[in-house]
Amino acid sequence: MATLWNNYRYLFFRRFTQLSILVLYFLANAWGWSVLKGNLSSSLLLNTVPLSDPYAALQMLAAGAVLSADLLLGAFIVTIFYLLIGGRVFCSWVCPVNIVTDAAALLRRKLGVDAISRRQPASRNMRYWVLVLSLIISAIMGITAFEFISPISMLHRGIVFGLGFGWAAMLIIFLFDLFVLKNGWCGHVCPLGGFYSLLGNFSLIRVSHSEENCTLCMKCKTVCPEHQVLHMVGKESLPVLSGECTNCARCIEVCDDDALNFSIRNLAKNKTTGE
Repeated sequence: MATLWNNYRYLFFRRFTQLSILVLYFLANAWGWSVLKGNLSSSLLLNTVPLSDPYAALQMLAAGAVLSADLLLGAFIVTIFYLLIGGRVFCSWVCPVNIVTDAAALLRRKLGVDAISRRQPASRNMRYWVLVLSLIISAIMGITAFEFISPISMLHRGIVFGLGFGWAAMLIIFLFDLFVLKNGWCGHVCPLGGFYSLLGNFSLIRVSHSEENCTLCMKCKTVCPEHQVLHMVGKESLPVLSGECTNCARCIEVCDDDALNFSIRNLAKNKTTGE
C-alpha cells in the first residue's frame, strides 16, 4: 500500500484538485454556492477576490476592449500566483482537459502506439505560433479568438452548465493524442499552455534532478508529457528550468532511485553548484 501511495500520490492530489474546482463551479451554478463562481476565464473567490485568466485578458486587450479594474486585478493575482508556483501548474493541476490527455497518453503506452510512431511530426513551438496568431486574430476581428473556440472552455461549460459541444471536443482531442500525435494538444497545440510556459520560466518551484542517485532507468522520460525538459537525467544534477515543465510530478512518482524531487529554484541551484 505504501508503494502504491508513493507511486501515485501526486496524481491523486492533482485529480482531487481538478475535480474539486469543477465541483465548486458546478455548485455555484446549481445551488448558488459562493466559494468559487464563474469559469476558468473569470472567477470570483468567496464573493471577494477576483481571478482572471491573464491570457484571456491579453486577447481582450488585443481586441480593443477596455478592461475593468476587477479584471485587471484578477489577472494580476493569477499571474503572480503562477509566477511563484510554476506557470504550467495550471495545465496539470487545474485544467480539466489534462484528465483526457493523460488518459490518451496512458492508453497510447498500453497499446504500444509509441513504438509504431516514434517520430513526432510536429514541433512543440507550434503552441507559441498559435498563441501569437490568436492575438493577431483577436486584434483584427475584435474578438477573443481562442476563448471563442477553446475546447477547455467548451468542456468546462459542458460539465458546469450542461452544454454538449465540450464532450465532442474532448473526444477529438483524445483520439488526436492517442493515434495522431503524442501529447498533441497540450504539448504542441494549446496556446494557453504556451502562455503559461512563458510564465513558468520564472517560477520558483522546480523539479530537481540528482545525478548521483540516477540509475538511468528512464521511467521519468516515459511518463513525462514534456520529456525534453528532463535533458539532464543521467548526465548532471540540475533543476528543471524550462517553463514547459508542468510540475505534474509523475517523474518524481515513478523514480525508484529518489533522483527527482521538488525544490525551490535558488536552493536547487546552490545544491548543484555546491554553494
